[in-house]
Amino acid sequence: MNFPWLLQMAWRDSRRNRARLLLFISSVVLGIAALVAIYSLGDNLRQNIDNQAAELLGADLEISGSRPAGTRMQKLIDSLGTQRSEERSFASMIYFPKNGGSRLAQVRALRGGFPYYGELETQPATAAQAFRNQRQALVDQTLMLQYGAQVGDSIKLGEVTFAIAGVLLKAPGQTGISTSVAPSVYIPLRYLEQTGLAQKGSRINYRYYFELAPATDVAQLIKRIKPRLDVEGLRYETIESQKEDTGRSFRDLTRFLALVGFIALLLGCIGVASAIHIYVREKLNSIAVLRCLGVKASQAFLIYLIQITGIGIIGSLIGAVLGTVIQQFLPLIIEDFLPIEVTTNISWSAIGQGLALGVLISILFALLPLLSIRNISPLTVLRASNEPTRQSRDPLAWVVYALILLFIFGFTLLQMKDWQEAAIFTASVLGAFFVLIGMAMLLMWLVRRFFPASWSYLWRQGLANLYRPNNQTAILMVAIGLGTAFICTLYFVQGILLSRVTLSSSGNQPNIVLFDIQATQRDEVLALARQQGLPVNQTVPIVNMRLEEVNGNTALEAQKDTTIQVPRWLFGREYRVTFRDSLTSSEKVTEGAWQGVAPATGPAPVSLEQGFARRSNIDIGDTLSFNVQGTLIPTVVSSFREVDWNRLQTNFVVVFPTGVLEQAPQFHVLLTHVPSQEVSARFQQAVVRQFPNVSIIDLGLVLKVLDELFEKIGFVIRFMAGFSILTGLVVLVASVLISKYQRIQESVLLRTLGASRRQIFVITSLEYFFLGALAAATGILLALAGSWALARYNFETEFRPQLLPVLVIFVLVSLITVIIGLVNSRGILSRPPLEVLRQDV
Repeated sequence: MNFPWLLQMAWRDSRRNRARLLLFISSVVLGIAALVAIYSLGDNLRQNIDNQAAELLGADLEISGSRPAGTRMQKLIDSLGTQRSEERSFASMIYFPKNGGSRLAQVRALRGGFPYYGELETQPATAAQAFRNQRQALVDQTLMLQYGAQVGDSIKLGEVTFAIAGVLLKAPGQTGISTSVAPSVYIPLRYLEQTGLAQKGSRINYRYYFELAPATDVAQLIKRIKPRLDVEGLRYETIESQKEDTGRSFRDLTRFLALVGFIALLLGCIGVASAIHIYVREKLNSIAVLRCLGVKASQAFLIYLIQITGIGIIGSLIGAVLGTVIQQFLPLIIEDFLPIEVTTNISWSAIGQGLALGVLISILFALLPLLSIRNISPLTVLRASNEPTRQSRDPLAWVVYALILLFIFGFTLLQMKDWQEAAIFTASVLGAFFVLIGMAMLLMWLVRRFFPASWSYLWRQGLANLYRPNNQTAILMVAIGLGTAFICTLYFVQGILLSRVTLSSSGNQPNIVLFDIQATQRDEVLALARQQGLPVNQTVPIVNMRLEEVNGNTALEAQKDTTIQVPRWLFGREYRVTFRDSLTSSEKVTEGAWQGVAPATGPAPVSLEQGFARRSNIDIGDTLSFNVQGTLIPTVVSSFREVDWNRLQTNFVVVFPTGVLEQAPQFHVLLTHVPSQEVSARFQQAVVRQFPNVSIIDLGLVLKVLDELFEKIGFVIRFMAGFSILTGLVVLVASVLISKYQRIQESVLLRTLGASRRQIFVITSLEYFFLGALAAATGILLALAGSWALARYNFETEFRPQLLPVLVIFVLVSLITVIIGLVNSRGILSRPPLEVLRQDV
């Protein structure tokens, strides 16, 4: 086969159609740009995480746990590293005496020179060291701005008042999201006992930071101390493990965003397939002439395949350049989620992947319409009409369909690393495409079957255009409908998540939670709440304990004997349990029998949350031994409970009966309802002044933080979904321009028959209105169905969408479709009627 001749013929044939060919491939440019941008971001993130992992952790080694180290463990800690620091962190109320404001914050009591890598970024810079030696604090800038505090002002933490030494701008591992959810306050560790906040039952995290000697083999050190850490229920983190954990988190993010970009690419490829189909239909006579001149069917096929490949390369190059530019701005969009500073460099591997993917997918989707070239007979040039080829009977078409399906699945599998998830994603995408295409086919059938003959001519002509030859109804329904479904689904899911919390605070449901109430304070706190005129919805005693044995097996025995099906994490966590004689409204027994009162002899019957029991491989009748401040309590599992975790009330994994824990060290939780922000502020100030150790969760503040968080997450997803929407618009523009020549012919014929420009304008407007409205409606219905399924089966809550925003989206999508259709069809109206007679269409 003479390949140079094929190249020359492909070049010559493209001379009159290069602009149109570039228009074909423009549909995939944005998809390629999105993927190149995401791949480049992933490469830059990996590089920056590797470079900044030490600053991210702040030390060579971190050991942490939920209880203080014992004597033996303390000796091991004291023997490690050349420098050591200790931190105790916990949630507590911060009180601003200057304006009476108070808020729950994450208190970090620090001793030593941590961080050893990086620094505590403060304003002024000297405050990062100055606060360590005096009764001073570093306060997160979020808190400083919220309460209008200045350096030199004071905060009260428990029983101690600290001067604000500086504003905390950034700390190792801190992100913008974490500061809005739990802003940090640093104080010197030596003042922690004076605050009165470190009491029995207080939930305190203990962290030890180490700077190791340069020649230390960290992997060998971990291998030596890990057995002892496991026995003590302590965790460890090294620079390498920090790299892996952080890298894994952002790999998941980039994979998700890559899938969103991939949908945009698929959408564009469907546009390519549709455009090439029309292009080939218009080239039937040219191909037939070539066949008459002796060109083989395979050669004709290769001529046009070369054209598409060349244009695919050009389009992929444009997309790669655009993606490289876009990736310079992506870190700005996700900076609130990043604990590191990201520098953006050109990623040649990402560009290479984008180019290869663009060319491959362009050829793959163009093959379907190109296959019909093989069946074009030389006699076609002698026929008056262009007979469509029936490629559904071509066995190679089914091979191409299989390759496309395999490609989608393979790409998804590379992103998700799980074949089941990849199969579900592939099926979901195909399902959405098929639903939209099916709706387009149904629409065309309904218009034909129930054509409104009584309507005016303009309306009838606008509807008839939906099923005219070479119509673009199916592709535009897919492009517009999928973009609409994206936006609506995002909006609905955000509403579902917020409504779950909002419903919890509606009516007289509790919206204030007080915890860490000591047993001696319980009656006084209750009296204060009643004095403020607030209802006491619930008071619950809580006891901290650890699990020592499961069916007589300890953590060490379970680790040595692999036949014991007990997860090791069961022994490493701290359990917060309660005791009561009855179930609450958010619980129901699913297996076994509830026993609310402990028997006089024998192990105490306990009830486990069913999900926890399933994950732990624990069955009814199994024995558990809990350690409460050194006292072992034998228990037996008597029942499993289903717990509604969506309810704003105290829910527990383990519940004891009465008659067992009444004398154990415990603290209490109180739930109440405040009618307004003013009452909430007054009540919180009173609690903080009289009971500084008591912490408060204000659901109103939680809602505000969640709203901000969802808005930031939503913006990232909307930004990526925007590629699909823009691709849909490009497909729309390309489809209009591709069929422009046929529309010119139709328009000229109508004008020859006496139609005015205004009538043609109205017909075109109505066609695109029908397309936009029906596609938007289908996308909205898909989003409603998907969101309902998420709400019903995933979030297990009611789905009550707000219809006004949906209506706004529907109107906007319809208008945009009409505007784009009219703008790109404007040249049709200016064609003189004589043009049809000259055959210059």
